[in-house]
Amino acid sequence: MFAAVDLGSNSFRLHIGRHDGETIRIIKSARDPVRLGAGFDSKGNLTAAAMQSAIESLTRFNSILSTYPLNAVRVVATNAMRMAKNSAVFLPAAEAAIGYPIEIISGEEEGRLIYMGVASTLPSLTERRLVLDIGGGSTELILGKGQEIEQVESFSIGTVPQTLSFFREGNINAATFDAAILSARSRFEDAAPVYRSERWSGAYGSSGTIRAIADAISKNGLGDGSLSLKSLDALKRRLIQFGHASKIDLIGMKADRATSITGGLAILIAVMQELGIKVMKPIEAGLRMGVLWDLQLRATKRDRREQSVRDFMQRFHADEKRAEFAAQTASALFNLLKPTGDTYAKLLNWAGLLHEIGLSVSHSGYHKHAAYMIENADLSGFTTREQRLMSYLVLAQKGNLRKVGDSLMDSDFAKSILALRLAVMFMHSRIEVDLDEVRLKMKSKIELELPKAWVSDHPTVAYWIEKEKECWS
Repeated sequence: MFAAVDLGSNSFRLHIGRHDGETIRIIKSARDPVRLGAGFDSKGNLTAAAMQSAIESLTRFNSILSTYPLNAVRVVATNAMRMAKNSAVFLPAAEAAIGYPIEIISGEEEGRLIYMGVASTLPSLTERRLVLDIGGGSTELILGKGQEIEQVESFSIGTVPQTLSFFREGNINAATFDAAILSARSRFEDAAPVYRSERWSGAYGSSGTIRAIADAISKNGLGDGSLSLKSLDALKRRLIQFGHASKIDLIGMKADRATSITGGLAILIAVMQELGIKVMKPIEAGLRMGVLWDLQLRATKRDRREQSVRDFMQRFHADEKRAEFAAQTASALFNLLKPTGDTYAKLLNWAGLLHEIGLSVSHSGYHKHAAYMIENADLSGFTTREQRLMSYLVLAQKGNLRKVGDSLMDSDFAKSILALRLAVMFMHSRIEVDLDEVRLKMKSKIELELPKAWVSDHPTVAYWIEKEKECWS
């Protein structure tokens, strides 16, 4: 049983699901309209009131999660947390409230998870499809075929800022609606050729905003009843007739949806006009379902992060033999060091595989180039924190340790750094490593025992070990 928690800009949501052998069945859902994206001050910080509202919601979610026997929980935060300048201050309190680590994911990773969720509910394995998700703070466009993602892009435009910018204080009129649509179109026009209708056969809308718009159209008999431009225009005219968000009275539309529906509708009309979408199908799946499937894949050893690393190696022409040696040796040495947990085991292995990709930029300081590339790359499946940790490992593979000094306070992370440094050292010295002949401990000091033959047959080993003594002192 898995749980996915989505900390969106508009609302916080929770799904608990169980894989039944074929699909994931949702057994519990929860939603709080936190409106985090509307809780910023003039300096780009989350206000105290916004953070308190979020903490209260997360505490409630924690009480729900605690009642289920969960195998894994993943909490992801999207645009509002990406944008908040004080997210580092807020994050510890938020994690304490929910009881689990919170991952601030990139817009592109958000798009991939959304597509995974949508694709898991559609039967066709060959259909070329476009998926659109309009969130509180960002909008994602994803192009794919079956289960495979071909193109993903995140745009910094969502229902919250669009509503606040054009429908301030809830006022709705034709001029501001047209201005909101035109503004939104300008955000998508450059990317439009990639996503135009000739490149796909089905278009799907996955967000709560799109489903709410579709419900309003069908339940109130607007337009042709489908999610078409004709129907969207009919809904737009109806909202203009209401004149104010507080007066919106549509069958099936919750009161907390009415405030953001105008901004979401403007974005949806803009995307459909710009991309030439005639009709879109709303679908009850998206980010949370994608997170649940990602957890299921990880549990069955089909971790898509592994493929991301392999693809990155190929893109930058990493020497696969050297990479495998470094990764496998580092992992084995890490086990010798007896870490207290497996938090860094996979990250260390992947850091070993990627440790030389910086050579594609320059042989001088390649570890610095590699660290920068790993931290800033778009690596499918990885969180920002995971990429940062791998970046630190790769940066620390050689040279002084002052650059990662604070990280050494974590004993397991220090052990992973030591393991990678020794693995790289053995690789450069061209040693055929038999770990049955190695003794390695790291407590108040580092104890390393090697066969004498290694030093006599590979003279540089003695030099490298002396350098290591200096660095670790």
